[in-house]
Amino acid sequence: MGCKVMETKPELDISSKSLKKYNKGVRHLSENGISKVPKKYIFPASQRNNEKKDQLVPSLSGLNVKLPIIDFAELQGPNRLAVLDSLTKACENYGFFQVINHGISTDTIRDMIDVSRRFFQQSMEERSKFMTTDVRAPVRYGTSFNQSQDTVFCWRDFLKLNFHSMDESLPHWPTSPADFRDSIFEYAKENRFLFLKIMEAITESLGIVSKTTGNDNNDALKDFVSKEFEDGSHMMVVNCYPSCPQPELTLGMPPHSDYGFLTLLLQDEVEGLQIQHEGQWLTVEPIPNSFVVNVGDHLEIFSNGRYKSVLHRVLVNAIKSRTSVASLHSMPIMNMVRPSPTLINEDNPRRYLDTNFATFLDFITTCELKEKNFLDSRKC
Repeated sequence: MGCKVMETKPELDISSKSLKKYNKGVRHLSENGISKVPKKYIFPASQRNNEKKDQLVPSLSGLNVKLPIIDFAELQGPNRLAVLDSLTKACENYGFFQVINHGISTDTIRDMIDVSRRFFQQSMEERSKFMTTDVRAPVRYGTSFNQSQDTVFCWRDFLKLNFHSMDESLPHWPTSPADFRDSIFEYAKENRFLFLKIMEAITESLGIVSKTTGNDNNDALKDFVSKEFEDGSHMMVVNCYPSCPQPELTLGMPPHSDYGFLTLLLQDEVEGLQIQHEGQWLTVEPIPNSFVVNVGDHLEIFSNGRYKSVLHRVLVNAIKSRTSVASLHSMPIMNMVRPSPTLINEDNPRRYLDTNFATFLDFITTCELKEKNFLDSRKC
């Protein structure tokens, strides 16, 4: 994810005083009652949302899309093959789908959204305890994407939590609100289980594990996914997109793809997520208690290009703040991600170089992310 701009840049406030102010985030700006978007957040005209300037919320104009729906309960039952076919088409044609009947309780989901909102409603003093520009920090509160690199800031504050090693990460998590750790831990545990189950389906849909009948196939899928992902990386990003006085001038997040295998996104009822499909930006309609799942760069590499990580962005609006929780899952951080050998042949040669999490961190530390430029750097 990133905030790179490619064209003539707007005039920026570059004084150390103004940068210090912006580094406190858009929540801080909103709390101080600004009536105009600062220049630091204004995107070039061609990169902004091209809807009407009097737009208040995204749903008032533009095209909405109902993503392909994967019924997780059906995926575990006798209709699995039909659901796998739908999953394949979704990953090939959209790079996105929505999961319903996933087994994560409505209480867990409600608590996750609620505690996320309450974290950002705390004082700046409390939030700033976790503020850092170190992209390797186990807990990181910040704004935009990478405020030390971004030339134009996104209208977003975030809290990133590293789950690569729970024993090492947990002591660093916020203790305020008082129920923060318990809510996050329960949600993360269930989210990870759902990811592993979806990866079993993804693996079968790609033909990585040979299809058999009975329990042998289930055991083979579980063994493969357990070996590759059981100790995998998990980054949770809690996003706050405050209401914006001039939403037509900025973006919550510009077009980007995600770096991992799959991202499982939980969002509240406020629209804002858009995906690029057939040359158009389409607004994703939130379905209560569902997850939006998207193919990441690592899955595009692993599938040797069959499943595509798709550009998506986030709009903001003038009325409502929006909260979302993105869980980015991949292999263990030290493992190399490479195209599966079973998907490489004379007709479909290897298309990507090996990569790992360290390579990605090095990339974002030294340059701004733009659309899919990290993935482009890994192409053969």
